[in-house]
Amino acid sequence: MNPDLLNALIVGEHSKRDLARHLLPVAWLLGIIAIAGPTWKLEPNPFVEDAQPLMILLKSDKSMLQTDSTSTTHMERAQLKIADLAQARKGQPLGLIAYAGSAHLVLPPTADTAVVAEMAAEISPDIMPVPGDRLDLAIQKAAALLHEESHGGSLLVIADTVAADSQPIVAANQSANPVPIQFLALADADSPETKTLRDAAEQLNANVQELTIDDQDVSNITDFAERNTSAGIAGESSRWQEAGYWLTPLLALIVAFSFRRRELAEAEKPA
Repeated sequence: MNPDLLNALIVGEHSKRDLARHLLPVAWLLGIIAIAGPTWKLEPNPFVEDAQPLMILLKSDKSMLQTDSTSTTHMERAQLKIADLAQARKGQPLGLIAYAGSAHLVLPPTADTAVVAEMAAEISPDIMPVPGDRLDLAIQKAAALLHEESHGGSLLVIADTVAADSQPIVAANQSANPVPIQFLALADADSPETKTLRDAAEQLNANVQELTIDDQDVSNITDFAERNTSAGIAGESSRWQEAGYWLTPLLALIVAFSFRRRELAEAEKPA
């Protein structure tokens, strides 16, 4: 065999070749592990930074047609505040449920908040099939919707009053994964109606926001929704994060050491 070819094929004569020979099994082992896709942590949830839904539960019973210190009805106040809230949460999921003696989904959480305001403006006690005050049914429906879509979120109850017996409301919130709740009181702050909201909120460990002439109430509601939300969207998804690519630098280093430079010392010697 030609001496130059023989010299290139012989393994073991030089230390570099010995190193390459010993690194070859290591390279194969690392390659197998990298291809297998080792993992030790879950991938970050791509939706964790997104704003979580706020479901509005709008009471639509006959009592919402009453007026207090102003000429506007409770329903008109609610619709104006929903329009302000839709503007404040523009691009952030907002949903709507109307309830009286029954509860009905008007819109699931949507980023098109203007549509929510438009739909809320069309709601009145006249379109509700059953009169009454079944907030418990509205809470059940909203909590089930958020759970069904794997969302976190919170609830905003906009009402003038709440039924005296708050036990069904508490039971409804506990039966479906408890969701943070806040109330927007439409009646005067010192009225008996608002007191029923405070009593229910105390049982639910909820917050009661009173109406303001400016947007401070809307600001407080949005702040509460951002701070308090159920953990439907966790910080991590259910998919494991593959980490095999971290081994590629080691493989590249081993491959680099496996290359053998052609030794020309003998060839350069004079004949």
